[in-house]
Amino acid sequence: MNMEAVFDQFPVLSSGELILSKIEERHLDDLFGIYSNDRVFEFCGIIPKHNKVTVKSMIGHYERDYGKRSRIKWGIFAAEDDTRLLGIIEACEFNQKVNMVTIGYFLAEAHWGKGLASRAVALLTEFLFMEVQVNRIQAEVMLSNESSKRVLRKNGYVKEGMLRQAALWSGKGVVDLEIYSMLREDYMKVLEPDHEALIL
Repeated sequence: MNMEAVFDQFPVLSSGELILSKIEERHLDDLFGIYSNDRVFEFCGIIPKHNKVTVKSMIGHYERDYGKRSRIKWGIFAAEDDTRLLGIIEACEFNQKVNMVTIGYFLAEAHWGKGLASRAVALLTEFLFMEVQVNRIQAEVMLSNESSKRVLRKNGYVKEGMLRQAALWSGKGVVDLEIYSMLREDYMKVLEPDHEALIL
């Protein structure tokens, strides 16, 4: 695993439509709009934040976690406008012994249903396999989170099974989780006939 590709300098990822880049204080209003919406976190282990000062402090927490080389959060932006925060995508739990990483993501409600999450996951997946050289990417999904499952399946992730009462999520208690994953060998097979097939 090439940790330097992630943590030596904050990586900015871009496609024709999206940019994944650093969340800064200038994005606070949009960030607060995301974190103060209870519906955004219906299926996440995150408690909504209704205090703007609290949300502002979280930007510093992102910096702290990045400095510890434990987690990286990207803001999801339209390629033509990096001032408006559309959502957040992250990579965490970097397990170098088995060369594995976990991803997570959520969007502002106004941007649901537009394919943005699918395109952001495609962009991050490419970076993690091709630049960071991870062997396995996984995501944990609550059983009722059908939208997130569709995003993962669309990008070639496969359901491995369910973990019963396996995690304690903030605001949710002990939850069942479905595990979706992709291996580097799976990704490379998809690339062989047509790279674009993965990101449609």
